[in-house]
Amino acid sequence: MTFSKVPINLDRISKESINSEILRTGIAAEIDAINLYEQMSYMTSSTDIAELLLDIAKEEKTHIGEFAALLLNFDEQQAEELTEGQEEVEEMGIEVLHPILIK
Repeated sequence: MTFSKVPINLDRISKESINSEILRTGIAAEIDAINLYEQMSYMTSSTDIAELLLDIAKEEKTHIGEFAALLLNFDEQQAEELTEGQEEVEEMGIEVLHPILIK
C-alpha cells in the first residue's frame, strides 16, 4: 500500500475536525489498497491469486463505504457537498445509477 507522505501536524487540526481527518485518511488508504490489489490481480498468471486479490479489493470497497458513512456524521459540509455534487451530475444529463443516500 502507498500512503500519503505529507507530514501531519496534529497541532494544526482542530479537535472538532480530527475525526473527519482520521476517516478521510482511512478512505484514502482503502483507495490505495484497492488500486494495488486490482493491479496485482491483472499482473498474476495465477487465477487463484487473482481471485483472492479481487475479493480483498471488494472488501476494501466496503471499508470505504463504512468510513464514508461515518464521515457524514462528523462533517455536515461533506454531506451537503456530496448531495450538491450528485445534483450537478444530474443537471449535466448524466443518470446517477447509485444515488447518495443522505437522510
